Amino acid sequence: MQTASITSPDNVNQLTELLLQKDKLLKQKDIEIDNLKQRYQHILEQFRLAQHQQFGKSSEVSVDQMALLFNEAEQLVEVAAREADGIETAAPQSSTPRNKPKRQPLPKDLPREIVIHDISDAEKICACCGGDLHKMGEEKSEQLEFIPAQIKVIEHIRLQYSCRQCEQTDVQTHIKIAPVAASPIPKSFATPSLLSQIISSKYQYSLPLYRQESLFAQHGIALSRQTMADWMLKSAALFMPLHERLHDILLQQPVIHADETPLTVIHEDKTNCYMWLYCCGRDAPPEDPQNKPPNIVLYEYHNSRAAACANHFLRDFNGYLQVDGYVGYEASAATLVGCWAHARRMFIKAQKTQVKGKTGKADWGISHIQKLYRIEHEIKDKTADEKYQARQHYAKPLLNEFKIWLDKSAQQVPPQILIGKAITYSLNQWPKLIRYIENGHLNIDNNRAERAVKPFVIGRKNWMFSNTKNGAQASAVLYSICETAKANGLMPFDYLNYLLEQLARNPTDLDYLLPWNVVLTRT
Repeated sequence: MQTASITSPDNVNQLTELLLQKDKLLKQKDIEIDNLKQRYQHILEQFRLAQHQQFGKSSEVSVDQMALLFNEAEQLVEVAAREADGIETAAPQSSTPRNKPKRQPLPKDLPREIVIHDISDAEKICACCGGDLHKMGEEKSEQLEFIPAQIKVIEHIRLQYSCRQCEQTDVQTHIKIAPVAASPIPKSFATPSLLSQIISSKYQYSLPLYRQESLFAQHGIALSRQTMADWMLKSAALFMPLHERLHDILLQQPVIHADETPLTVIHEDKTNCYMWLYCCGRDAPPEDPQNKPPNIVLYEYHNSRAAACANHFLRDFNGYLQVDGYVGYEASAATLVGCWAHARRMFIKAQKTQVKGKTGKADWGISHIQKLYRIEHEIKDKTADEKYQARQHYAKPLLNEFKIWLDKSAQQVPPQILIGKAITYSLNQWPKLIRYIENGHLNIDNNRAERAVKPFVIGRKNWMFSNTKNGAQASAVLYSICETAKANGLMPFDYLNYLLEQLARNPTDLDYLLPWNVVLTRT
């Protein structure tokens, strides 16, 4: 019996071609399976992230904000009572014993009313022997009395004088009258204190004008929000030269922090408008202003997020500019410094999508970044030179180790999933992220700017939008004055009141009005 031969060249070629086609199909199937796995992983991450955002605790908030919103008084009192009894309210973070809460003494400079409590003369007799009791001492306690705001009318009377002799003749009478008192807004009844109250209420405490309108109405004063809005515009125009002076000083600093946040402006051509923030120094006032750089916080409004907006403010600034990863700052002449807080948040976001109880690359990245922050915590009170030396000795090896891990991990995880995005972000930002170790005056992150922009973000939740471009620009100026005052240890109301009084009299001399040159005492 003869069998068909399968070793002929034609059959071998056909078989080889079939095998190649089979391999190609298998590779295509593998690619499709990998794509499906990545899509599945992406959908799973989005689900877990949404689940965490809906029901989980924020990584940057230590208390339950929703509970505080509706049950703040009861919850805080309960915590204080438990701490006073020595009962732990949370898992201990360290072995250091916690001190029991103590009531802080009331300020000594507050006005005091002395009330003496004494027993009757009949009680000043000893119950044992009937002798007279003598005063052996006294016991003091303090209570804080709140006096609601007082409103009064200042009536200006300008006396007029004329010549009686000229009045009896045909000669034109010359009348002399006292000059008009200096006022920040001429021909209005707004005093510096009233304007300061309205400005600080809105731009420090986020109280919209329509709510302030109702508060004035409770005192029987008809003060419309339209009038107050007009006063805000005119006050901002009065502060503008000081804002520009602060701008000039800010650009002379070696390090500037910047950030931006969206803003809705009703009568604008563009949908997305932005409030840009630039600041320098620290959040708190320096202990010795003569030997410390100034603390300045400036806002600037633009109807876009284009790079030209940053260039317009920064001009030819070529120092260090610490920002997040937004590419709009790339066109500036400044040397950009990255933000490790942003890099860490991306790893935290990836960590939230991991299977509960399991650890992964996100945990390793967060732990390594935490080591860098631990170094910064230990050297926070050091000089710039000491910070530089410590970073070179301790932080630089950690950064080198982190870079090796990033390069290796980038080849192991898909860039589409969250951990891949976190790794890619860190690699793309790497030259900027490690720049903070070059200079002791630099920070590891851009939290200085993020904290400075937060008052505006909180206020935006209350008043939600600006009506016009002019209103947004006025808000930028007024926020700048309030936040710069706070950063230099001044009460915004007191500083605003002082500025309005001085600028109404002398609007040209500005340097003595700079917040670090002003010493205010409350009367």
